[in-house]
Amino acid sequence: MLQRPGRSTLTSVGTVLGVAALVAVLGLTTTVGGQISRRFDALIATEVVVDDTGGTEGDLAPVSFPPDSDARIAMLNGVRNAGVAWTVTIDRRLTVTALPYAASGGEQPRVVAASPGALLATRPKLGAGRLFGAFHEARAERVAVLGEAAARQLGVTRLEAQPAVFIDGTAFTVVGVLSDVARHADLLFTVIVPRRTAQTLWGPPSGSARATMLIDTELGAARQVAGEAALALRPDRPDLFTITPPPDPRTLREGVTGDLNLLLLLLAVVCLVIGTFGIANATLVSVLERVPEIGLRRALGAGRRHIIAQFLGEGAMLGGLGGIIGTAVGVATVVGAAAVRDWTPVLAGWSVGIGPALGLLTGLAAGIYPALRAASVEPVVALQR
Repeated sequence: MLQRPGRSTLTSVGTVLGVAALVAVLGLTTTVGGQISRRFDALIATEVVVDDTGGTEGDLAPVSFPPDSDARIAMLNGVRNAGVAWTVTIDRRLTVTALPYAASGGEQPRVVAASPGALLATRPKLGAGRLFGAFHEARAERVAVLGEAAARQLGVTRLEAQPAVFIDGTAFTVVGVLSDVARHADLLFTVIVPRRTAQTLWGPPSGSARATMLIDTELGAARQVAGEAALALRPDRPDLFTITPPPDPRTLREGVTGDLNLLLLLLAVVCLVIGTFGIANATLVSVLERVPEIGLRRALGAGRRHIIAQFLGEGAMLGGLGGIIGTAVGVATVVGAAAVRDWTPVLAGWSVGIGPALGLLTGLAAGIYPALRAASVEPVVALQR
């Protein structure tokens, strides 16, 4: 091994790469998994959806939400904004035009009835104007907020002249245009009117268009709010609602970590297999070159088991050395990647200890066939070469 350092180094490269990949994969997936809790999608983690199902007894009311549902949910700890919304439908889809007598052709924006809290719960960004508020809601004012795509389709570009859109011929003053929303991006192609205005003009939601409450919470409060929302809305009939809490970030973290481990560990296994064949090939070449040495040892009294132990030992030393170097490279990779991303590196103790052990086993496995080949060399034939 020492007389041919170049060959020994190249022989152990496969093991170094395999073990380094294995340790790096285990460390990086653990490190990334530790960051998922902190970087978990805050929009999903702070969103609770309450669906009005009307109960399971068949006594469906048009709206199960009480008139003061926004205020009831707002009193729960951790709630930022909450409100009720639904898509307005009658016996057909409402026509929305920019002129009172314009022909309605092509796909038109949906009309959505929403309380002020529901609009705020989407975390909107205003491109122009303002949102309607409690004043417009209480007086059932005929005002509307347009999504950016709906405003563009209807030709509403400026609000200084207080433009109007016409819903089934009824004029609604446009008070604001949304440039973006953090959640429920489909609202950008809608005309949003106050909930009480919609009930006054078209009645409560009907058919399959049941009302839904959107609750925006502080980070970490969503699951508690989800457990309290139904009772806060209707203490007498909490069964009228179906609550959809956000997914548990621990479950997501475990799922992501598991997927990463499965995919990347396959790569590490491939590297280890390549390293095994590399050691086996180099050891076999070494056996063929050292036939006279093997014959001399046999002639001086060495048995087959001694020859097998010699070459297995050489393979194990190459594999173990590759495992140690590979572990160091893998640990350095994890620490370096975490430092670049300003993360906290996380490494399980067993993942560091398994590297040298795997290298040793790889070397032993690779040396089995060359060792048996060397042990089968006859002393007389070997000394004649």
